[in-house]
Amino acid sequence: MSNQFIWQERFNIGVEVIDREHKKLFGIMNRLLTFSEKESKRQWVCEEGIKYFKDHAMKHFAEEEVYMASIHYPGFETHRKLHDTFRQKTLPELEKELTQTGYSQDAVNHFLGVCAGWLIGHTLTEDHAIVGKATSKWGNLLPEDYQKAISKTIQNLLYELFRLDARVISDRYGGEKFGNGIYYRLSYEGKNGELWDSILIFEEQLILNTVGKLMGATSSKLDVMIMNATRYTARQFVDNIHKHFSSEDHFELKQESLLTYEQFQRAFDKEPPQCSLLFNTGGGYFAYCTTAPHLTGMEDGTIIRTEQNADEIKSYLKDHTETTNKKILLVDDSDVMLLAMKQLFANDYQVATAKSGLSAIRSITLDRPDLILLDYEMPVCDGSQVLEMIRAEEDFANIPVIFLTGRMDKESVSKVMALKPAGYLLKTLKPDEIKKNIDGFFKKKTT
Repeated sequence: MSNQFIWQERFNIGVEVIDREHKKLFGIMNRLLTFSEKESKRQWVCEEGIKYFKDHAMKHFAEEEVYMASIHYPGFETHRKLHDTFRQKTLPELEKELTQTGYSQDAVNHFLGVCAGWLIGHTLTEDHAIVGKATSKWGNLLPEDYQKAISKTIQNLLYELFRLDARVISDRYGGEKFGNGIYYRLSYEGKNGELWDSILIFEEQLILNTVGKLMGATSSKLDVMIMNATRYTARQFVDNIHKHFSSEDHFELKQESLLTYEQFQRAFDKEPPQCSLLFNTGGGYFAYCTTAPHLTGMEDGTIIRTEQNADEIKSYLKDHTETTNKKILLVDDSDVMLLAMKQLFANDYQVATAKSGLSAIRSITLDRPDLILLDYEMPVCDGSQVLEMIRAEEDFANIPVIFLTGRMDKESVSKVMALKPAGYLLKTLKPDEIKKNIDGFFKKKTT
């Protein structure tokens, strides 16, 4: 697992006792992420590292709660519940999985993915809300008895369908990436025309361990048949959940779609959920979220139309499937340039895009690329500043960066090369020449 944090000033909230512990927790997670890949030391390092992480997390929560009480923070009780859920439910369940599996790589990745995602999301929203720099995303949750009913229904359904004893990892799932997942959305229209979405997140191995096995699949990859069976299973889930809410008796399914992780994240950020649950089923992780997209709008994702769903699902799986292809992050403030470059590389590489320096840092944090193609001339935070941020983090310093520049005069080229990137390319080159240069770069690295 190669993801790492790049510590940034924006993580600070301006309260010394809180900021100091945030930085320490980020550092501990980075060390855990680094050592988790070393199989010979994984269990011992993770055992010790997780104890260290827990000690500091508990210390941080206690100090943060004292501070919130001292300033009479109005969101104190909600914030403390988030802490309680993490320390009393999420961490113990994650540790239980680690112990039961002998610190398997999947269990370690679950632990790190959930904790890392929680830490980033909690810091940038809930902790910033303490000092008025953000708004808590947990202000519109359904009543607790409704959420418990949903949770119980899901657990019962998982047992009835697949004999899985699911445990709730979190009842405040913040959209953390817990593995290679399928993000499936069902959009319902209410009697007054409002839309309500149910988003179901299946870890890929969960689908293969359940639907795949029931269908006798022998492949370790998802296909159209398994995906269609999963869709219908998911609809049964949601239909059963709706039965617990008389207010949803008149809801009609209007649209279903498959989202990328990035689309899911943007949707989650735009419209906080009314219910957001994360489960460990024993066969893979599963999350269920209810949102109200009619309040702000949401991206469509890959919309599934019955008459041609095979092609749409094939396209989604092609983009979704993790391959051995190298990962390239394209960073440019121009939509036109990003689209053109993505189309140029999409057939041979896994391609992510970012329109700003901060978006680039977030993308690197979520999914470390093998190469960054970085626009040198960007507003607000230019290429040299982005490169400086990347190199400031020891674990990211060795990611190769190739600058893209529209200037070819000697002085501009000298400025670019003074930063010692892995190279630079002129935007004025023909597309096939740019592609040839990148192919050559990777070929050199493997010889």
